[in-house]
Amino acid sequence: RRLYFDTHALVCLLEENGFTTQQSEVIVSALVKIMNTNVDMIYKDMVTKVQQEIALQQVMSHIGAVKKDMIILEKSEFSALRSENEKIKLELQQIKKQVTDEITKVRADNKLNLNLEKSRVKELVSLVTSRNISTLSDLQIWHAQQDRALTQTDRKIDTEVADLKTMLESHKLDNIKYLAGSVFTCLTVALGFYRLWI
Repeated sequence: RRLYFDTHALVCLLEENGFTTQQSEVIVSALVKIMNTNVDMIYKDMVTKVQQEIALQQVMSHIGAVKKDMIILEKSEFSALRSENEKIKLELQQIKKQVTDEITKVRADNKLNLNLEKSRVKELVSLVTSRNISTLSDLQIWHAQQDRALTQTDRKIDTEVADLKTMLESHKLDNIKYLAGSVFTCLTVALGFYRLWI
């Protein structure tokens, strides 16, 4: 696992500020453990790029299958219409010889059939487009959820970093207090020895 700061430099910094080597290494190892557990928690909530691409490919394959079904339906409907038109033409040629009233009646029936077929094709197209719209809305909801999860993890990281900074500042102040106290005690001891000699 990659670390984004130099642990040896941190150990050296702690040693310069009065810690022993063993104490410095224990503090740095504790920080590394904390960072690793935080990164593990973040990884549990995240989705990998491979998983996202797999889901996208599944959606695209589903859309492709729907398109193929649309093309097959359109071809079958149009071939049925063509065959019906051929039959109607033959019937019209036979009926032309008999009565003109029958011709108008058959033409009206043909127009009605064509309108029904057109309405059926329009219904199928609207159904397929509504399915596509619902899958797109599901994808948008999924992306919004991912964005929410990413912003939450960013906030968690920012709060953890701020907590670590405040903890480091408090440790610095404690070290300065102890250093000042030890300097004053050394001065008082030195003054005591000085008085004893004089």
